[in-house]
Amino acid sequence: MPAPAHAAQGAHGELDVDAILADRSIEIIVCCGAGGVGKTTTSAALALRAAEAGRKAVVLTIDPARRLAQSLGLGELDNTPRPVSGIDTSTGGSLDAAMLDMKRTFDEVVLAHTTPEKAAQILRNPFYVALSSSFAGTQEYMAMEKLGQLHQQSKADGRWDLIIVDTPPARSALDFLDAPEHLSSLLEGRFLRLLLAPARGPLRLMSVGFNLVSSAMNKILGGQIITDVQTFATAFETLFGGFRQRAQQTFNLLASEHTTFVVVATAEADALREAAYFVDRLDEESMPLSGLVVNRVHRTELQLSAGRAQALAEELDPERQPVASVALHQHAALMQVIERERILLDRFAAARTRILTTRVQALQTDVSDLDSLRLVGHLLATQD
Repeated sequence: MPAPAHAAQGAHGELDVDAILADRSIEIIVCCGAGGVGKTTTSAALALRAAEAGRKAVVLTIDPARRLAQSLGLGELDNTPRPVSGIDTSTGGSLDAAMLDMKRTFDEVVLAHTTPEKAAQILRNPFYVALSSSFAGTQEYMAMEKLGQLHQQSKADGRWDLIIVDTPPARSALDFLDAPEHLSSLLEGRFLRLLLAPARGPLRLMSVGFNLVSSAMNKILGGQIITDVQTFATAFETLFGGFRQRAQQTFNLLASEHTTFVVVATAEADALREAAYFVDRLDEESMPLSGLVVNRVHRTELQLSAGRAQALAEELDPERQPVASVALHQHAALMQVIERERILLDRFAAARTRILTTRVQALQTDVSDLDSLRLVGHLLATQD
């Protein structure tokens, strides 16, 4: 495996997060990984730390939970980036935040790339409403569409110099990296092309054949469904080429020297397995990878082994010394967790020796405000 692109190595061989945030050539940071590993919190903490270090940052989250809005001091997040107040702007930085609205982003694409009459026809079509709201792969594609919009705006008006993307909780890297191609292939596919039913030229016979198939489908699916799809395909024809073109532009942007990926995981077997898959796939696609963030790692300052703590607990009378007994049992359990995490992380590091890693200590409370996000950012950047 080649050395990760944009890899910034700290004094002790860990991932140097502050060096990445300070690198002005990096305009996009993509946080990816399995669901439930803290991608959203990591993305927001990176954005806050970057802003307070002087970057003009915007964080785009895909997480529908309201925790992020609350931690950033915002009543709600939507498709339009909103400024975050209460941050230290003495270094000249700023922070905006947005949460992907999948359907609204799709609507914006339609409105931007077709006539008002065609757009109105598409937007009210029942098949389009279903496609833009819940079709598999649409969320991943629209996340990248929104990234493209933000990047274009940043180049046009200089509002941001760093975009941090919290990706959808896809089960595999394939879902994320291939979503643009999958959706554009669907929209340009043979099925929708046939639904255009050309009536002239060399395709006339195909049209006649398809009408026979369509008649049979009408009996199975219902005439209105087929009519809705045909109407959609006809109105959408002018946008077909644009989807593939933007999909390729998005892929090129992600693979460029101005983007870097950060894989997020926890010190658990399933999460690290997913992280390994992300790392390997990003390497296969020659995507610029900075390294791995491992969240919720347990640690203790008390140098007492699990076995020794358990032995001491068994020597105590739990009725006469209940607090000490419970504390020793809890410490023994914690040491077992720490040892299990160490083994898993050592195994990951041995298999992928050139992947830089930073570990974030497990917190006792939820991340619910800017101060707790600052703490996460500090832990991301500082390895004691």
